[in-house]
Amino acid sequence: MNQQPSDPARPPEPSPQPAYTSTQGQYLAFIYYYAKLHRQPPAEWDMYLYFRTSPSAVHQMVLTLERKGFIERVPGQSRSIRLLLARQEIPDLA
Repeated sequence: MNQQPSDPARPPEPSPQPAYTSTQGQYLAFIYYYAKLHRQPPAEWDMYLYFRTSPSAVHQMVLTLERKGFIERVPGQSRSIRLLLARQEIPDLA
């Protein structure tokens, strides 16, 4: 393979911005780390306890993440959230 040398005068291209907000990213990170630690996805109640927001706000966030294609779940079944993003696409939990 013949690679062209990089142009030192040309700045590196910026990495693409995530398609989620910082708050959505924190929910995704929480889902990832919770599942890794507990070997099962979190329930909405677990997210409520961690983020200290209303149960309704947590539910709306889950619906938003699902609508945007970041997670999938089985409606009406607890602990059925599954991440659809690769680990490197998820931010660290702050």
